[in-house]
Amino acid sequence: MTQTQYTKSPDSKVLAVSREFAAAPEQVWQAWTDSQLLDQWWAPKPWKAQTKTMQFEEGGSWLYCMEGPDGEKSWAQADFKNIQPQASYEATDSFCDEEGNLNPDFPSTHWKTTFAPSQVGTRVNVEITFPTRADLEKIVEMGFETGFAAAHENLDTLLKY
Repeated sequence: MTQTQYTKSPDSKVLAVSREFAAAPEQVWQAWTDSQLLDQWWAPKPWKAQTKTMQFEEGGSWLYCMEGPDGEKSWAQADFKNIQPQASYEATDSFCDEEGNLNPDFPSTHWKTTFAPSQVGTRVNVEITFPTRADLEKIVEMGFETGFAAAHENLDTLLKY
């Protein structure tokens, strides 16, 4: 099993994430772009992801929450653009309320997610660009790296079936 790797570039305000999954690119692509599959792995346990709405198309969005074990909810929305089927997509990711109204206390980030065949199966690279260096550090301090790595482990389990 491979580990999620992070590379921080504070000067360019980028957090790069790289991970290999032991599954074909088509399977991994589907797991990242189908809300029914995303709900099964996106949130680190014991949290759960729940999609409210999703239109995976350029100009579409994914409105979802991560619900904690005590019922607390954290809402987010990804607005999709530049989708290259089976290869990559870009999105602006923002914290929001359950209606999709942006939360000004948190930065919106730009995600570029790419998928490529690898010796293991599929390599996924995510380049997250933040508005400021402080915003990058804030998200890291909130535990993003640990949480995203745990979600990737959930995806490993899902892809085995």
